[in-house]
Amino acid sequence: MPHDERKPMKRYLVTGVAGFIGANVAAALLRAGHEVVGVDNINDYYDPLLKRYRLVPLLTEPHFSFVETDLADARATQALFADRPFHVVIHLAAQAGVRYSLQNPGAYVQSNLVGFQHVIDGCCAHPPEHLVFASSSSVYGNSDREWLSESDATDQPVSLYAATKKSNEVVAHTMAHLHQLPTTGLRFFTVYGPAGRPDMAYFSFTRAILAGSPIRVFNHGHLERDFTYIDDIVAGVLAVAEAPPTELQTPFRLLNLGNHEPVALGDFIATLERLLGREANKLFVEMQPGDVHRTAADIESARSLVGFRPSTSLADGLEQFVTWYREYYRE
Repeated sequence: MPHDERKPMKRYLVTGVAGFIGANVAAALLRAGHEVVGVDNINDYYDPLLKRYRLVPLLTEPHFSFVETDLADARATQALFADRPFHVVIHLAAQAGVRYSLQNPGAYVQSNLVGFQHVIDGCCAHPPEHLVFASSSSVYGNSDREWLSESDATDQPVSLYAATKKSNEVVAHTMAHLHQLPTTGLRFFTVYGPAGRPDMAYFSFTRAILAGSPIRVFNHGHLERDFTYIDDIVAGVLAVAEAPPTELQTPFRLLNLGNHEPVALGDFIATLERLLGREANKLFVEMQPGDVHRTAADIESARSLVGFRPSTSLADGLEQFVTWYREYYRE
């Protein structure tokens, strides 16, 4: 897509650019005619080859530059911000995964707390027009509310991952207040799609079903998730990035980005079985520590602010993923 001459080119910093959401956000920004500096440490939480695969199309773009570094390295992050000004910072880098936080809490402290603080410090020293950062629906914990709203209490996280994301929100609010830094935190709801994260259920279920291996169905299938297709998430991120908060005292806000259509785990598995043409060998097990029973996004705030309207059905989104999976893994 050629650059729209009516809109000036901006320089975006996208952290976690080799990640699932980060790579897609960067690609969309480049198509819109912007410059993107992407940062990632390419860690081995999951296959680094998949991360490199996501980077390949970005590296051919003339307005994209890649910096391989760890944001937990204070000097490296300071140098990143001192090297050139950024109009907008989209901070998506994080140690992901609820279950892995039970096994390796130190990784979450380094990436989600230390690395996050270094990015905040960089923004305070070299202020962008807008800092957008990734939070998570996991901050809501096991809420009994039908729809999860940004005004709901989030003081009872049930995983360390959720606790680090809650911490990000509190720290970002404080720094927005102290430094008048326009900041938006985005609470993502179960993002899926082609070249997604292998630790997510839709990915691991696909691998297991095609291999004839059993899939573990947690809480005996009594779970619901607000599955949100990657293209809808990217559209929301870009629209929000162009609309920084303008409150005079504390320019800060939190927004849900979800599909607003929670799906029962059984229906999700049935859809995947149909697309794969195979029946899953289901192993029903107890609830996993750190998991939540239901996620269902109230997206009225994002809809009112930037017209956020996700439009991809689960069937269509999973079909796109399955097509990609078969091609990538030659299944």
